[in-house]
Amino acid sequence: MVVFPNAKINLGLKVTSLRPDGYRNISSVFYPVRDLRDALEIIPRKESKKDEFHYTGLEIPGKESENLIQKAVALLRKDFNFPHLEVHLHKSIPMGAGLGGGSADGSFTLKAINEAFELGLSISELEALALELGSDCPFFIQNKPVDVTGRGEEMEPIDLSLQGKYIVLAFGKHNISTAEAYANTEMRMPVISPAEIVLSQPIWKWMEQLENDFEAYAFSRHRDLKDVKDLLYLSGAAYASMTGTGSTFYGIFEKKPDLVEFENANISFFTTRL
Repeated sequence: MVVFPNAKINLGLKVTSLRPDGYRNISSVFYPVRDLRDALEIIPRKESKKDEFHYTGLEIPGKESENLIQKAVALLRKDFNFPHLEVHLHKSIPMGAGLGGGSADGSFTLKAINEAFELGLSISELEALALELGSDCPFFIQNKPVDVTGRGEEMEPIDLSLQGKYIVLAFGKHNISTAEAYANTEMRMPVISPAEIVLSQPIWKWMEQLENDFEAYAFSRHRDLKDVKDLLYLSGAAYASMTGTGSTFYGIFEKKPDLVEFENANISFFTTRL
């Protein structure tokens, strides 16, 4: 079986309060970017007594045992009996970029194994398992626009479509630690939530109200990141923002943009239609 875990962006991201468990509550909208995706192949190895994992493409830092794909397989093996697997991942979504690539890989692994071996897990059961992998993993089970609260696990579907618009993802040279970003970002309850903004305001007005709280720290650490956001607006973006804790920026455009400025600035970028 081959599946294609995709990226996501944050439309607004507010850090609202500290939780008793040490995590921070957030308020955001998660929106899928389906054309930026990894490729994940899962092959049963009926004669083998162990799982094998291989990957190509972009480098995946850290220990192999910490990979969310491997953790997803191990999580399912606690309660289900299915053949050992050969898993191959071709990595295209940059890691540590705020795009949820690792989370998508883990969640798509859960879904693929559930389907391939007819485990019978429901959507809610898959989401509960995905939450054991990470806070934003449950999003990728249904993979639809949601209003996100809690530490990222409380999701309400919203009727939001950016279909037909173009998105440019601009990849900077910096990798911002999630823990570092949270430690240097103030908590404050927004007057109006990101979901209320995107559902009530035209996209060209989002710039006035829709904020990612982590941008301030990112700009203080890496001043060139502000230039990336400015270039998106100069190229005609209706709205531009950093996604997640960084350091990827995106711009949403009404028509296909001319990105000569980006080429001159030597910035890596990916353009697709939503």
